[in-house]
Amino acid sequence: MDITKRDFMKLAGLGGVVFASGLAGRIAGAAEPKDEFYFVQLSDTHWGFNGPALNPDAQGTLKKAVAAVNSLEEQPEFIVFTGDLTHTTDDAKVRHDRMAEFRDIVSALKVKTVRFMPGEHDASLDEGEAYQQFFGQTHYTFDHKGVHFIALDNVSDPKARVGDAQRAWLAADLKQLRKDQPIVVLTHRPLFDLYPEWDWATKDGADVMALLYPFSNVTVFYGHIHQENHHMTGHIVHHAAKSLIFPQPAPGSLPKRTPVAWNAAKPYNGLGFRGIEVADRSKYVLTEYPVVKG
Repeated sequence: MDITKRDFMKLAGLGGVVFASGLAGRIAGAAEPKDEFYFVQLSDTHWGFNGPALNPDAQGTLKKAVAAVNSLEEQPEFIVFTGDLTHTTDDAKVRHDRMAEFRDIVSALKVKTVRFMPGEHDASLDEGEAYQQFFGQTHYTFDHKGVHFIALDNVSDPKARVGDAQRAWLAADLKQLRKDQPIVVLTHRPLFDLYPEWDWATKDGADVMALLYPFSNVTVFYGHIHQENHHMTGHIVHHAAKSLIFPQPAPGSLPKRTPVAWNAAKPYNGLGFRGIEVADRSKYVLTEYPVVKG
């Protein structure tokens, strides 16, 4: 028997941010209030990566992910890519070619409202110059059904900082909002010190968080660490997304950060994307989808 969205929310709990992983699909139910919506997060596609030991299907995984999103029973209202669209290269021409190829592949998505942000692989070598030619601004805001979205760039600076200018821009944007305004921050690196030894941090992340703490309803979605991770800093919850190229080990679980090797017995294991259901502009139900169903 299908359970309604209302029943699920009762089961999951209503305090703070709600998230549930590993669900088979979206929740069945009656008509939704107008302020509820659904979007999809994809991250760390690393188009152009070549490493058979980590992903022998590096040229096909992104296309499979596009097909998987297109096959969702209910299409999201928009899609976000949280960085590392392409794999790093010192060759400017190859960088441009990879971005063009990535753009052409994701143009096959049924949902036409697709928002991008850079990762360090896209932007740190040229301060986002090539990225901006293909995808526009590296940081921006938009609003959707009462939720204020802020896309932050913590990668164009090769020192992994948001920087004074962007923090001033953020402060000016936040100054216009109510303290109970629902806010979603989208970024690539974690804004807290998840594991700085592995470059899993933002150098001035504490300064960014200080600007966000006065607001009672803030949720952060990010990428970079190639795995699902959920973390609280005070009342703010941070959700990391899986990669679409290869997984990384749990923070600090190994002496060195060594990507998880491809498992031929379980192909595409650890890879995936996320559906995010927004209820009442303050509660988030997360559904983790595989690239290829097992």
